[in-house]
Amino acid sequence: MSSSLINELITLSIMGSALGLDAFSVGLGMGVIQLKFKQIIHIGIVIGLFHVIMPLLGMIIGYELSENLGRFAVLLGGLLIMGIGFHMIYSTLFGKEENKYSPTGVGLLLFAFSVSVDSFSVGISLGTFGAKTWLTILLFGIISTILTWAGLLLGRRVEQELGKFGELLGGSFLLIFGIKLLFFS
Repeated sequence: MSSSLINELITLSIMGSALGLDAFSVGLGMGVIQLKFKQIIHIGIVIGLFHVIMPLLGMIIGYELSENLGRFAVLLGGLLIMGIGFHMIYSTLFGKEENKYSPTGVGLLLFAFSVSVDSFSVGISLGTFGAKTWLTILLFGIISTILTWAGLLLGRRVEQELGKFGELLGGSFLLIFGIKLLFFS
């Protein structure tokens, strides 16, 4: 391999890890709802696919739209994550066990969108710099899938150790992360 390819591989891996940390963080909060192992695998794959689709769309669409859609998408993602956090906190304090949020169907797609939306803007930027498209999206997808699984599994472990407090902590974590997206990104 040439040194330029190795440098690009390292750079893209670091960027993919930075983008995947959102999925890890949110997965950590989501993991406290005691998902089944099959659900964890499925969620990780869906989030990984979104971390492939979003930067690919960003790279295709180009830099012109980043300023208009980029901030709107981040705000939408922040509101969604805050809503999930509020719902988890409310369900833990006042709801019945079966009313908990479950990342399935449309909820899973919105969840995956919210944690991968920043990769859209990054994709736009990378597209303008001529990054290798297939290498970029492959690395982003693999890294975010692995980090999502790690966050969900660690969150699951936290819930086992902390019980309801862990669920409140997870909901609070999602709420804070949503606020961060809304006001500090």
